[in-house]
Amino acid sequence: MGMLESLANALRGLLANKLRSALTMLGVIIGVGAIMTTTSIGEGAKADITERIQTLGANILAVRPGQSRLRGRSSGQDRQSLKYEDAMVLRERAENILLVTPEVSSRAQVKHGNKNHNTTVIGTTPEYQITANFPVEKGAFFTENDVRTRRRVCTLGKTVVDELFGNEKNPIGETVKIRGLNFRVLGVMKEKGASGWRNPDDQIFIPVSTAMKRVFGRDYLSSISAQAVNSEAMEPAEAEIENLLRKQHKLPANKELDFNVRNQTEFLETLEESGQTFTYMIMGIAVVSLIVGGIGIMNIMLVSVTERTREIGLRKAVGAKRHDILIQFLIESMTLSILGGLIGIGVGIFGSKMVPSLWGWRTVISPIYTAVAFFVAAWVGIFFGAYPAWKAAKLSPIEALRHE
Repeated sequence: MGMLESLANALRGLLANKLRSALTMLGVIIGVGAIMTTTSIGEGAKADITERIQTLGANILAVRPGQSRLRGRSSGQDRQSLKYEDAMVLRERAENILLVTPEVSSRAQVKHGNKNHNTTVIGTTPEYQITANFPVEKGAFFTENDVRTRRRVCTLGKTVVDELFGNEKNPIGETVKIRGLNFRVLGVMKEKGASGWRNPDDQIFIPVSTAMKRVFGRDYLSSISAQAVNSEAMEPAEAEIENLLRKQHKLPANKELDFNVRNQTEFLETLEESGQTFTYMIMGIAVVSLIVGGIGIMNIMLVSVTERTREIGLRKAVGAKRHDILIQFLIESMTLSILGGLIGIGVGIFGSKMVPSLWGWRTVISPIYTAVAFFVAAWVGIFFGAYPAWKAAKLSPIEALRHE
């Protein structure tokens, strides 16, 4: 019997028991669909992270307060270790750094007229537009003179403009209240668009000195962003930051740093690892579902062998070899799993298309993962169909023909 004839027989057998075949394939369908959906979420998260890193600006190093990382963990102590003077030291003395931007941020309630909005207020310097790759679209950003004189001026993100002013009114020159203090609007930032859970347009920018002394009442920074002179200077710039701030903080060589420096690559790797952990967890559940589906296939194939014992004996009596019987039953089990896999791929694609509308997560369907899901489904059919096929192939023709 040829392969095509065996495939035709397998399809006829499946169609003869449609409900049983559908229930048998259900585990494979769920498993493959789950793999497709979860990997598309993971790939979408990875694409979002990559785009987010690219929007941060070129050759950026982020200096964060707190103990430096040790064996992949942070002690979490002293979260107030960065001062405005630290940023000034880096700006004046670091040879491998082009721009330095001190940043202090916190959530705050803002108001204009009878409209309120809770947003992120960032105190920074004019260089922020370059280091964050976030330019002004209308009006202007504040100046160094505004920072020196602690002026109450601000530049708004597009989402804040929409919430406070709507689409009709030009906000430039208007006054908004931040924690009860009046600020004059200088400009509106260029729209970036939401990226996953973070919306860079839902922010207000004010002079760092104003933020620290007048709005938040603190003498420490949330972070410092530093732009290296070029990509080759990233490592020297990182070492330079550590050396200069160690001296500035009067930390001896044998004492752990009270800050940490992260470059874009490390940040990307950390976020990808977090996303991969979630993906692997869901894929583990999908694998369990595939195993359950495989066991279902094996169970149904064993039932099929029992039901068709006389047919197997008759085929052997007229000259069928063991490998002919083996191949036929393997083809039947593979047909079940492959059909389940194809339907599962369709379910996974549908699920991937639904995720953005339901939860707002970005999804990217990967051809590689699609191919992997298909071949895994085929492998499930071979692996779990091997024992029933071997059992059918070793039946004695005489005993099989006597079977009732």
